[in-house]
Amino acid sequence: MDSTREVLAAAASRDGLAVEFGDERGGAATYLETGEPLVTGALERFRNEYDAVLKGPVGLPEVRKPDGTEAGVLGGVLRNALDTYANVRPVRLLPGVRDSASPIDYVIVRENTEGLYLSRGSGVRNERAASDQLLMTRVGVERIVRFAFETARARNGAPSDGVRRVTCVDKSNVLRSFAFFRDVFDEIAADYPDVEADHRYTDAAAHDLVADPGHFDVLVTENFVGDMLSDLGAATVGGLGTCPSGNIGERTAYFEPVHGSAPSIAGQDAANPTSQLLTAAMLLDHVGATGTAKRITGAVEAAYADGAVRLNPNGTPTCGTQGVTAAVLSRL
Repeated sequence: MDSTREVLAAAASRDGLAVEFGDERGGAATYLETGEPLVTGALERFRNEYDAVLKGPVGLPEVRKPDGTEAGVLGGVLRNALDTYANVRPVRLLPGVRDSASPIDYVIVRENTEGLYLSRGSGVRNERAASDQLLMTRVGVERIVRFAFETARARNGAPSDGVRRVTCVDKSNVLRSFAFFRDVFDEIAADYPDVEADHRYTDAAAHDLVADPGHFDVLVTENFVGDMLSDLGAATVGGLGTCPSGNIGERTAYFEPVHGSAPSIAGQDAANPTSQLLTAAMLLDHVGATGTAKRITGAVEAAYADGAVRLNPNGTPTCGTQGVTAAVLSRL
């Protein structure tokens, strides 16, 4: 986050864009101190006081609730409370990261407020069994599918053939809830004759995102499935440290890197800030500062393309966190 604030402020200054930062505390340390993962009043300030919200990675695996689930994470708190129903996760291979037989540039649009994760905190469990419920509603599926088709309309199509395409990813051959998702998808697709409607079962999509990623333009899917596939996609483009995301609703939005925290490398100048940097660019684009967004994205791409930033096999930058920051700042 320190890296991103520095780059964001520098890029904004070059474009004459005034940026004021406010800080809100959240995560594992906040939970240990207060019993809640977010400070009191933050949600109302997110809704009413800020033009944009940029979230850093939070959570520590050892900080748990009595039911065994992780306590310091904010996904369920923010996404449902702010009704940011669309989780937008671009997966794009940056120049110079690695060779690929097929170009990679697609967006996973993940339903953010329903599906399996709606059971967060409300499943049942005893010493013999446990159960979590997967729920989809018509209004929830309709709005995420329309969001996906509108996203495709704003893009240039799949890299392999230039076709604007939305792929519905489901397990409709096994589960009624996913059959419902597919039926609603097909209904909405009829309203977008200019965008190709495509289908993949979840397991087939996982295979094809590795074997033929150039086929994909926009994918739309349920919450849990989208979580898994976006991490799989990240592995094909240099790791989780290269992938940004946004959580977007009708009234508000917040932006965060795809990855969570990495306690094993904390404080070692080893974390890759690229995901957070590109997340800031997504935020700027969302609020209309498209020129400054392109400035940051272009600087990141240039730093990778000319070899100033290279990645180790584990995804950490060879030049360290501060080295990435310096490389991007010099190319703004």
